[in-house]
Amino acid sequence: MEFAFQTDSGMVRPHNEDSGGIFKNNVGILAIVADGMGGHQAGDVASSMTTEYFRSLWEQKEERMTIDESEKWLIDHFNKINEKLFQHANEHEECKGMGTTLVVAICTNEYVSIAHIGDSRAYVQNQNGFQLKTNDHSLVQELVNTGQISEEEAEHHPRRNVILRALGTGLDIKVDVSTFQADESDYVFLCSDGLTDKLSKEDIAEQLQTNDEIQQKANNLIQLANERGGEDNITVAIISMSLVRSDGSSS
Repeated sequence: MEFAFQTDSGMVRPHNEDSGGIFKNNVGILAIVADGMGGHQAGDVASSMTTEYFRSLWEQKEERMTIDESEKWLIDHFNKINEKLFQHANEHEECKGMGTTLVVAICTNEYVSIAHIGDSRAYVQNQNGFQLKTNDHSLVQELVNTGQISEEEAEHHPRRNVILRALGTGLDIKVDVSTFQADESDYVFLCSDGLTDKLSKEDIAEQLQTNDEIQQKANNLIQLANERGGEDNITVAIISMSLVRSDGSSS
């Protein structure tokens, strides 16, 4: 197996509000990480509804897409699931205030398109090292962007988990999308902030570079985050791009 998905409730939380998965079809691989939030287990509802929505779409998708089509597909469906979540929260009292972060990667043998909202992240491992491909939509990242605090201060800021964008919390959203060539990467890596709150960029890169099987790499990352406290749910998705490229269709 050349891809791995794993989610864990961590060492403190009574249940897991993260969701996601890795799904294959003739177009390529779709990887999802969603970190739910809000209400009495409503975070579970938001993240699982989002994962199921994209899984179902991908199972039905048969036509290959250009880069422009891929990016438009992502933006369109981020907006559609946002409407569904917002409507569900308004119709179900127990789900009031629910929402979820979301990062999605479409991996084909030609390109990788990534869309995200919130602070779940996407990275790429390649010959140039381990690179972050997303920008957190968080209060602390905004403080960094405007020069009010440093990157080092951001890592330990008491409000580092306050996010400024999410799905389901309002009808108007802004989605960030980017695309790069498939031959520019060895691994595509997605994760929730339960991992990045505990592991540095260097920690993650070190685990991806081991000779372990890809599922063991995922296990090791989860275990390391838990050993360092595991206060939040932890989710990782790893895709080996050598599989996607050699497969052609990745099917």
